[in-house]
Amino acid sequence: MPLSRRDFAKRSAYTGAGVALVGSAGVLATAPGALAAEATDAGAAGVAGHHGHGGASLGYGPLVEDPKGILALPKGFRYKIITRTGETKLESGESTPSNHDGTATFEGSRGATLLVNNHELAGPRSDWPHPVPLIEGLVYDPAASGGCTVVEVSKHGDHVTEWVGIAGTATNCAGGRTPWGTWLTCEETEDKAGQNGMTKDHGYVFEVDPHDRKANRDPKPIKALGRYAHEAVVVDPKRGHLYLTEDASGPNGLLYRWVPPHGFEHGRGKLDQLKDDAGVLQAPKCYDSGGNFVDDLSRATKTGTVYGVDWEPVPDRDAKSVSVRKQFKDGEITRARKLEGMWWADGGAYIVSSFAREESPVQHDGQVWFYDPKRRTLTLKVLLGVNPDPSKDGAFDGPDNITVSPYGGLVIAEDGEGIQHLFGATEDGRTYPIARNDLNIGTAEEPEFSEFTGVVFSPDGSTLYANIQVPGIMLAITGPWRRQR
Repeated sequence: MPLSRRDFAKRSAYTGAGVALVGSAGVLATAPGALAAEATDAGAAGVAGHHGHGGASLGYGPLVEDPKGILALPKGFRYKIITRTGETKLESGESTPSNHDGTATFEGSRGATLLVNNHELAGPRSDWPHPVPLIEGLVYDPAASGGCTVVEVSKHGDHVTEWVGIAGTATNCAGGRTPWGTWLTCEETEDKAGQNGMTKDHGYVFEVDPHDRKANRDPKPIKALGRYAHEAVVVDPKRGHLYLTEDASGPNGLLYRWVPPHGFEHGRGKLDQLKDDAGVLQAPKCYDSGGNFVDDLSRATKTGTVYGVDWEPVPDRDAKSVSVRKQFKDGEITRARKLEGMWWADGGAYIVSSFAREESPVQHDGQVWFYDPKRRTLTLKVLLGVNPDPSKDGAFDGPDNITVSPYGGLVIAEDGEGIQHLFGATEDGRTYPIARNDLNIGTAEEPEFSEFTGVVFSPDGSTLYANIQVPGIMLAITGPWRRQR
């Protein structure tokens, strides 16, 4: 039953600030222009004690420049290169594909860790020196460059082998780990057969099993989840719903919810068996505590803002003639720019909007929302003001991939302008640096640093994995991890 605007307004009035405090990761703050205190304005210059990197007890100390020019880390931490495009090889003999993106970890045999690694490669194969190889039986569209590889790391942290999980997909950006131990890889494109050299329609989600290679043969898109510029996906293990983000503009993209058909039970390979129109794909319609419709999530200028959410059905999920996000008129749904990474924890979904510019009602350099499915509310946990000088170290902007840390709070991969970081945020809103990308792929006069992607901990929590997307490097970070309070 929909949560009416009147009901939401009444409930907000009764419960007050308690509605705003959903989840346990708190809010995020970073200089400049970041906002950590509840009910803080987006235009504020900063709040004492809530910006910057906190006191000496927070985090792991300053980052130490890497003499190898790859990754700056705090003292006592170290990194190991697991894969690197052009250097490490697949078991089939080809180079590790480039453009590493979304990643998940799984327990392997004999203490090993398996990592499924997306490769965000768009367009025809001729555009890339190292596309995902077309392994027989694992190819969806032989014209497409992207896909996933599966990397095995020994219990000692050494690279063992790497193989193709799926090939012939396009622009594999993020995705999501399922409760049943598989990976959902998402195509961030709307290319149809005949566009950009493609021979099949793209913009789908595919399931990859890191443990069962036979299960990955003859890949089939999960059309029930819709065709659009997919970014990430999470699964509600209690209700069986899937939540998906769309990274698109003109107009801004959408958050989606897929509700399974009655009686459907999740499990390995079950999504592949669904009919193309199975279940219901929906988009959100948000309203504030006064019952006013909210057209775009950038309207929220205070952390702690809470919106009630109704869900509207998508007319044509396969976007046969009109992109899904364009099928809705103004006033029918709520949009957001650069909807990116997601992570399921604390009984709900953490959802990233990387930035908003002129195309949005209000500009910002990053938001993280928490969706509570029980209360059907979105709460703004993170709000980063526009960074005036991304070339200077110390500020964070452009959050993208996200994970919940076993040591408390969040770990976030930066895909902003200028310098790129991995950074943490404590439950009370303070932030601290974990790593900085020191690999300059530009020039000395005009330096350029690629984004971080695929941030995720090993199953035992001892290792933080992350990627430098270009040229394509998977890194394993270890050190004296401790609880951040």
